[in-house]
Amino acid sequence: MFLARVEGSVVSTKKEASMNGRKLLLLRPQLVDEKDPTKFRPGLNTIVAVDTLGAGIGELVMFCQGSSARLAAGMKEAPIDAVIIGIVDSVDVLGKQIFNARQ
Repeated sequence: MFLARVEGSVVSTKKEASMNGRKLLLLRPQLVDEKDPTKFRPGLNTIVAVDTLGAGIGELVMFCQGSSARLAAGMKEAPIDAVIIGIVDSVDVLGKQIFNARQ
């Protein structure tokens, strides 16, 4: 599992039939900064993930990739590589809260 910030959405009118009706979001992975573990630093890549939870732009989410992504409910037959599996409420690192969705 990985953490990412939702940066946008992806719309595709023509796609594999098993992808019809699936919401696609653009994610930017978030990494704990090695120099200052009280902060996140954005990853360099972006990822398109299927959203089954109703995440929105700006939210911090958990996602998984690869064969694990197809283990999510309803994804077994879909040609996906990433799926959002949680919307994050808070993150603690080394006993310090570095993210809280309510703040």
